[in-house]
Amino acid sequence: MRKVVLITGASSGIGLALCKRLLVEDDELHLCLACRNMSKAEAVRAALLASHPTAEVTVVQVDVSNLQSVFQASKELKQRFQRFDCIYLNAGIMPNPHLNIKALFSGLFSRNVIHVFSTAEGLLTQDDKITADGLQEVFETNVFGHFILIRELEPLLCHSDNPSQLIWTSSRNARKSNFSLEDFQHSKGKEPYSSSKYATDLLSVALNRNFNQQGLYSNVVCPGTALTNLTYGVLPPFIWTLLMPAILLMRFFANAFTLTPYNGTEALVWLFHQKPESLNPLIKYLSATTGFGRNYITTQKHLMKRMDVGEDTKQQHL
Repeated sequence: MRKVVLITGASSGIGLALCKRLLVEDDELHLCLACRNMSKAEAVRAALLASHPTAEVTVVQVDVSNLQSVFQASKELKQRFQRFDCIYLNAGIMPNPHLNIKALFSGLFSRNVIHVFSTAEGLLTQDDKITADGLQEVFETNVFGHFILIRELEPLLCHSDNPSQLIWTSSRNARKSNFSLEDFQHSKGKEPYSSSKYATDLLSVALNRNFNQQGLYSNVVCPGTALTNLTYGVLPPFIWTLLMPAILLMRFFANAFTLTPYNGTEALVWLFHQKPESLNPLIKYLSATTGFGRNYITTQKHLMKRMDVGEDTKQQHL
């Protein structure tokens, strides 16, 4: 029986590279591309089938920043599928990013310069806005839209005899200091992207607590710093090209600079081959690349130490 995998944000960047790598690993897969732009999705579908004619590739339109779109896509998916083996919750945005010049120069002359530049900790601020649903755009796109999607698809995911897996694209930039339950949409802050990724880390833990006994498991990954539409929003392509010699040198000291979408999917592909019930739900799995360009998986341990929100509170907000 074909494994069925749903990927949000599958038409470009990490999502597209993931589609290609998964079909190389198993060309009998049924991939469902969940995308906002259907013309791009159809073009990707045609290209994937041309390279892997034995695979099955379908598309569904979904905009995770629009709840009506999420509910409509969920309804359609429940009509078309009986189960999902894996859902990659990959779509995400970092709107209107601004480089914090003061933090940049402070980081350049700090002892933590490698850490600062490999995680962009404190370097980026974003201008968020309110969506038609009355929610902060970054929170709705990166967290809430995906959460509603998986809750709507519960009947296709919860099978204790044959576990299903959720894999969230998180970030090394996820920081507890940017997240607060009193302002969980980060409407009052300037780093909604970091806050939203920390929220997905928390949500993944809460989902495991609530759904593991029903056969649904959740994990978080970070693809590292890969050059995609998201990073090109921070700096234009020609600036990244100018910075590349320094970045390649820095890669000998920091493993986060995966640089290409292909490299960035290393942890996402590795997780696909693991038994979800055997994975540690409190660990973030990180794509990493050595200075010589070798890809490998590393982890961020003791995730719960950074998640000191009480269990009762987490249950209430799930």
